[in-house]
Amino acid sequence: MRIALTLFAAASAMTVAACDTKSDNSSAPKSEAARDAAGDKTIASGLGADDSKFAAAAKASGLDATLAGPGPYTVLVPVNGAFDKLPAGALDTLLKPESRAQLTKVLTGHILPGAILAEDIGKAIDNGKGKASLATFGGGTITATRDGDKIVLTDSAGAKAIVTGTDDKRSNGVVHHIDGVLMPS
Repeated sequence: MRIALTLFAAASAMTVAACDTKSDNSSAPKSEAARDAAGDKTIASGLGADDSKFAAAAKASGLDATLAGPGPYTVLVPVNGAFDKLPAGALDTLLKPESRAQLTKVLTGHILPGAILAEDIGKAIDNGKGKASLATFGGGTITATRDGDKIVLTDSAGAKAIVTGTDDKRSNGVVHHIDGVLMPS
C-alpha cells in the first residue's frame, strides 16, 4: 500500500508539474555525468523525427513540460511505427482534449522514476532469475525479460514491446526506444 501511495504521489506530482508551464528549471541541479553526456538537451527537447507521435502525445497531455523538467526520468519512447500498430483511430482519439486523462495514464506508464540504463535493466532481469518488475509513474508495473540479447517489456495486459534503442542520455534522464505502445491495466 505504501508503494502504491508513493507511486500515486509521484504521478500526481508529475501531472501538476506538467500543468505548470511557467516553471523555470534552469537552476535545477544536473549531474556532471548527465551534463557531459547530453549537454543541456532534456528528454522533451531531444525527441527526434522518429519520436514525433510520442512528442505530440506528450504535448497533448501536458507531460512535455514535465519531460523538460529536472527529472531524472527514464522514458520508454514508442517510435512512430509503434503508434501505427494501434487500432485505427486510437491515437487520434487519445489526442482529443476530452481524452487527456486517459492519454496521461498511457504515457505515465512509459515513464520510470530515476535514470535507468539498459545495463541496469539487464542486471535486474539476471538478479530476478529471468524477470524484473519495473514500477511506472502511472502506478503500473512493466515486466522486463530477455529474448536472446533483446530486452522485452510486457504490460499488465500481456502486450509486448522490444527495446530497440538504449541509453539515449539527456540532462534529465535517459530514453530507451521501444517498438510497441504499452497500455495501462
